[in-house]
Amino acid sequence: MARQALGKGLDALLRQTEEVNNPTEQVAVANGASVQKIALDKIIPNRYQPRRVFDEEKLKELAQSIKEHGLTQPIVVVYDAGLDKYEIVVGERRFRASQMAGLNEIDAIVHKALSNQQMCALALIENIQREDLNPIETAFGYRNLMSQFDISQTDLAKYCGKSKAAVSNALRLLELPEHMQQALQDGTITEGHGRALLMLSDASKREILFAKLLKSKMSVRQAEDAARALVQPAPIKLPRPPEVVSFEQELQAALGTKVEVRYGKKMSKGVLIIQYHTLEELDNIASRLKTKLL
Repeated sequence: MARQALGKGLDALLRQTEEVNNPTEQVAVANGASVQKIALDKIIPNRYQPRRVFDEEKLKELAQSIKEHGLTQPIVVVYDAGLDKYEIVVGERRFRASQMAGLNEIDAIVHKALSNQQMCALALIENIQREDLNPIETAFGYRNLMSQFDISQTDLAKYCGKSKAAVSNALRLLELPEHMQQALQDGTITEGHGRALLMLSDASKREILFAKLLKSKMSVRQAEDAARALVQPAPIKLPRPPEVVSFEQELQAALGTKVEVRYGKKMSKGVLIIQYHTLEELDNIASRLKTKLL
């Protein structure tokens, strides 16, 4: 039922957005929508916009493109009679870039009525399809959609064209503390680094790894290895007993090669390792042992 609620209406809305090929004309569109020119000062941002960060340089590039070539795709808005304004459903980057470009009006597909759920879903799905969101924006968008539509991760993954694991991993990033989420938003660390941080349930160990990520350019693999090391720290090496060290040194002097004693906790059992690197060296060690034994 939830899946039907998502698909019913949204598929049509997405299709009609894609099917408008001539935004300069007053084209009639299904479900009470039309394409027309709207004054920029009559447009307000989408209250459900999942994007929190707008790259200023990319906006300038888009603005320059709009100046030279015009707007190639209309934005999507819904009319709010109470405010006498048009609220953006899809295309806030294009709207902001058009403002930068000094335009007074913009081509827009105008819907007379969209539910809050449809506005939320359209804004998120468009950004996901364009891969325009940072990991935290995507995670918040997923969470909002699940809350608005009361749907499972499985249904949301199917609708957005993602794997269930991708949706689950994205949502888990919201378990990180705010300063780590901020680092994901500004690109200081990647989503893979965020997942490595989530490997640590202990808050203090997570902070240790986060500090390392900020100081060094760790790959995701290195971050995962560092997380595992913090989960299971290497055993502490106890100093070797002086009598063992003395025995190794005496035997090395007698045989002319490196000797190592490996032993268990109680030292009652172990292994004596005598190293050699050539057959000639092995013969020499054997001769010395025979001399000592005889």
